[in-house]
Amino acid sequence: MSGSVLRSVCAAALAAATALAAVPAAAEPAADPTANLTRVLTQLQTLYRQAEAAGERYNATEEELTGQRAETARLGRELAKARNALSASRGEAGRLARLQYQGQSELSSYLQLLLARNPREALDQDHLIERAALGRLATTARLETGARRAAGLEAASRKALGQEQTLAARQKKASEAATARLKAVEAMLASLSPEQIAGLAALEQSGTDKAQEELIASGALADDRPPTEEGEEALRYAVEQIGKPYLWGTEGPESYDCSGLTSQAWAAAGREIPRTSQEQWEQLPKVPLRSLRPGDLVVYFPEATHVAIYLGGGMVVHAPRPGATVKVSPLAANPLLGAVRPDPDGSPLSSYTPPRLPDGATAGPDTGYSGAEPPDEAAETSAR
Repeated sequence: MSGSVLRSVCAAALAAATALAAVPAAAEPAADPTANLTRVLTQLQTLYRQAEAAGERYNATEEELTGQRAETARLGRELAKARNALSASRGEAGRLARLQYQGQSELSSYLQLLLARNPREALDQDHLIERAALGRLATTARLETGARRAAGLEAASRKALGQEQTLAARQKKASEAATARLKAVEAMLASLSPEQIAGLAALEQSGTDKAQEELIASGALADDRPPTEEGEEALRYAVEQIGKPYLWGTEGPESYDCSGLTSQAWAAAGREIPRTSQEQWEQLPKVPLRSLRPGDLVVYFPEATHVAIYLGGGMVVHAPRPGATVKVSPLAANPLLGAVRPDPDGSPLSSYTPPRLPDGATAGPDTGYSGAEPPDEAAETSAR
């Protein structure tokens, strides 16, 4: 656990004390201290993972909500135009009705034609009558069309507003879920002694080291390939963010969540990619681990709730979790789902020099979220 986490936990300890009764008694001594630490680590990582899943739901809903708000505003403008046009058509229809009532409509003109003495004048009058009749029909048609359009736009506007409100409620729920999980993490950490926290950090690092050793021994990774020009730019952007704090729902420039970092890195390279880790996994072309090149995105956990950008040499740059900072970690620090490539059409560079890493680039926790399955509720919501 990083020093920043411990400082924030200490500051929040008094506020979190009331929540401790609802948290499993993590600090209670067990017959096997290692088993107790393993249980606590699993609980903590599960909470972290649930917070990340809620954060990615928040991000996805934010994208939908932005689009829905734009659509609601567009329909509102169209409805205002339709109502103005309808008002003008009603005014014209009222004017025609008044003329007819006063005997000045095309009907009275027709009577004048019948009584005309000059044939030439009669023909001119006939032409005028035809034009007047056509004008009246056009006004009536505009009135009917305008009324139908206004009614349709009004219904669409109401539906769009309802969808906007539904998305806003979903976003609020995701925010509350993430906040609740993080408060539970704070409460659990506040209940641990410094010795227990140090033991958790050592246990976590041991698990990362073992997973990385197994990955390398399996031969799943090949020698590094050079990135494309865009991939190099995306990776250099990510490296420049090292040391900035993780904060769910953010995409820079002062803080990032995992997919906020990867999406902004590729945006800086001139290529827009989906915002969330799930969308990145679903929509971008997949590549095998043996074909990884710097700049590719590595996705983790069965629900694709965590993502990193490949650095090369079996390492990634990512925003691990709340309380941590953007850093360099082993590729296998979290359970691998697969990898995707934002620029499958790009040509690899003929020469490539990896970016220079700042001091302390590998400091802090590597793991994002536990490989253990979360409770059913979290599993359901993370898949949405």
